[in-house]
Amino acid sequence: MDIQLLTYLLVGASFALYIGIAIWARAGSTSEFYVAGGGIPPVANGMATAADWMSAASWISMAGIISFAGYDGSVYLMGWTGGYVLLALCLAPYLRKFGKFTVPDFIGDRYYSQTARTIAVVCAIFVSFTYVAGQMRGVGVVFSRFLEVPVNTGVIIGMVIVFFYAVLGGMKGITYTQVAQYCVLIFAFMVPAIFISLLMTGNPIPQIGFGGQVSGGEGYLLDKLDGLSTELGFAQYTEGTKPMIDVFFITAALMVGTAGLPHVIVRFFTVPSVAGARRSAGWALIFIAILYTTAPAVAVFARVNMINTINGEDSAGALYSEAPSWIKSWETTGLISWEDKNGDGRMFYAADERNEMKIDRDIMVLANPEIAQLPNWVIALVAAGGLAAALSTAAGLLLVISTSVSHDLLKRNLMPNITDKQELLFARMSAAVAVVVAGYLGINPPGFVAQVVAFAFGLAASSFFPAIILGIFHKRMNKEGALSGMIVGITFTAAYIIYFKFINPAANIPDNWFLGISPEGIGTLGMILNFVVAFAVHKVTGDAPDDVQDVVESIRYPKGAGEASAH
Repeated sequence: MDIQLLTYLLVGASFALYIGIAIWARAGSTSEFYVAGGGIPPVANGMATAADWMSAASWISMAGIISFAGYDGSVYLMGWTGGYVLLALCLAPYLRKFGKFTVPDFIGDRYYSQTARTIAVVCAIFVSFTYVAGQMRGVGVVFSRFLEVPVNTGVIIGMVIVFFYAVLGGMKGITYTQVAQYCVLIFAFMVPAIFISLLMTGNPIPQIGFGGQVSGGEGYLLDKLDGLSTELGFAQYTEGTKPMIDVFFITAALMVGTAGLPHVIVRFFTVPSVAGARRSAGWALIFIAILYTTAPAVAVFARVNMINTINGEDSAGALYSEAPSWIKSWETTGLISWEDKNGDGRMFYAADERNEMKIDRDIMVLANPEIAQLPNWVIALVAAGGLAAALSTAAGLLLVISTSVSHDLLKRNLMPNITDKQELLFARMSAAVAVVVAGYLGINPPGFVAQVVAFAFGLAASSFFPAIILGIFHKRMNKEGALSGMIVGITFTAAYIIYFKFINPAANIPDNWFLGISPEGIGTLGMILNFVVAFAVHKVTGDAPDDVQDVVESIRYPKGAGEASAH
């Protein structure tokens, strides 16, 4: 059976499963739409959290960026992994105890201010749309290759699917859909990794094969890749080229940005108790670790196989006329291109003037099974896995956007007298509008998938993280300090990113960066500014009211099963 037919079958079956679950678990109230009624078991919630967490950036693009950037790409691995631990240990139980199921709800009540709530809504929508752009782009990349449609058409197909189960099912439908999506995405990631590890190193465990010897006695795999990289004009794969300050700032932005991502935080309100939130966080970490410890191995396998396929085992360049089918297939998407500079009819990939290949790093995980000549069913499985990863996170983000508008902006601010049924209608309308905007951003993304997502983490780091941390651990922090810090932090970070990525992209080089900090890492500096401004303004405006301090003191001891509320 050919690849396209198998892909249609597997992707179609997975979509039918997701839609069936959405119909079965459709939300009938705002509580079910926002937090699945607070009745999800910890193990299931852990799987759903992992699926929410492991977006297109983790599944498609993280291994791709590590494959191309080597050591420098490890900032994404370290930042996202460490960030989840920070969230699970320092924030999730306390927010769950507070009993508000959205970040703007927490900030609005903790800082006793509708203005704070409104600013938090704006930040949540801004961060979520930035993040969802990467997910929709990932959906388009997968569809464009495996269903042989243009990237833009792929994005539109993804919009329709997400619209159906996000708008109909709400958090209840999304949660059970994400459980299924986790099973699909992890199976699709691990099967080719195990196959290729066996073929290249003789070891079925990718994490061990990554550091092992190449089959046939060619030495260690990483040594071979270092040699190939230097021979082709690249830096050594295992050595970094980024300034250490930028490595630190990017890693920190990803870590603390994680703790401010609203679509992950809301998952801890879908379990019945604080204890359940802690257990689901632990389960999620286990489920996430399976993929995250495998990604570096997949990156190395793909890199070595790609270079050997394009340049040939003798590094003379493979004939384009005899190129494997995957190169021709990916060329139709525009994500790979070949320019015969010397007219010899041979392909060559290098870092200098010898290079004749343009390769988008977002294809590496998706093309990996084809490059390694794995069976067609594995290639089709990877397509289903990539779509599951992108769609699961996109749905969570769209729910955050709709919740921010219907609950935090309308119900808690502009239209407090609307009924539960009206609020649910507004939530679904908001989700519908959000899907359209997300699709536009997916068709016109400001960068490759992992980079776009990194911006979202930077924006979350500079806005939400300080306000949440101070709201939990500094009971005297007042609304004036928190508001001022959020405004300064996200304004500075957004302006820096917009300047270098949109207004003057030609200037986006290390020599022009402030203190050598790239746009991907500037969220850390925005966070520092947030903290500094918050403390300075608090110093001159006094402490929070006593009743607010008492509430903060109570959530510092997360015992019991504080119920999430919808009001």
